[in-house]
Amino acid sequence: MKNIKILFCVFIFLTLNGCNSQSVPDFDNENAYNYLKKQCEFGPRVPGSTGHQQCKDYLIQTLQRHADNVTPQIFMFSFGEPVRTVSATNIIAAFQPEKSERILLCAHWDTRPWADRDPNPKNIIKPVLGANDGASGVAVLLEMARLFHIQKPNVGVDIVLFDAEDAGNYGNDRSWAKGSEAFAREFRSTYFPRFGILIDMIGDAELAIYKEQFSVKYAAPVVDLVWNKAAQLGITEFIPTIKFSVFDDHIPLLENGIPCIDLIDFDYPYWHTIEDTPDKCSASSLGKVGRVLTHIIYEQK
Repeated sequence: MKNIKILFCVFIFLTLNGCNSQSVPDFDNENAYNYLKKQCEFGPRVPGSTGHQQCKDYLIQTLQRHADNVTPQIFMFSFGEPVRTVSATNIIAAFQPEKSERILLCAHWDTRPWADRDPNPKNIIKPVLGANDGASGVAVLLEMARLFHIQKPNVGVDIVLFDAEDAGNYGNDRSWAKGSEAFAREFRSTYFPRFGILIDMIGDAELAIYKEQFSVKYAAPVVDLVWNKAAQLGITEFIPTIKFSVFDDHIPLLENGIPCIDLIDFDYPYWHTIEDTPDKCSASSLGKVGRVLTHIIYEQK
């Protein structure tokens, strides 16, 4: 009788504390960094450019090797002076689509058409390579896609790579994040994931991820989940204070009822300059973010 009571107490403890017997696979830092460099080999990924088309094909083909379904979501958007209208593509990869309980992981894959933060005025009209601002988040998600193929999590996962995030105008929030806006508009009445995590500019070799204000205001439990897990893993680059409010791809999702947070290291001196190159990023930074996310996904019931 005593043994039965002990077993019952253990069961209650494990249930309340969300313990999960599923092992957590190792996130490969170097694989992720290779994915970052591969994207940069296509050059800037500005919608309408050759590099954009080539990278799109690469991303779709890579995800098709791992995901159950890969669906391009094509939409039109306008940007620039003079204004031009081009085709853009969100890339939606579903893992175990039969599962009703789902987690959303997302990043943007396009890059800034102009290096308008570059200190050299001659570089302002040049497009940005976007090693950190674009390629880093995608790189982490591609490596996670590989893991989801090898070892299935308990929940369904959707990886969405948003296009047309980075062609906005400063001072006009609604000119940014056009890909997530298109995604939210199309799926607002049919897609209800448990939560979402957006990763943007997380490859900085001097990584420091502060809590983002909109994320804390509208999806605090998800913020707590991520920062608590980072602390448990001893990853101190997740700093438990608010520093920035950023209009990013999580905002249209939040507005449409998806509790999505933004992981972003906005203290990046090469943001929107031609110096946003792979040498400013590190496999270690990608691995720290990837390790936190991998634990979160595989510890879901």
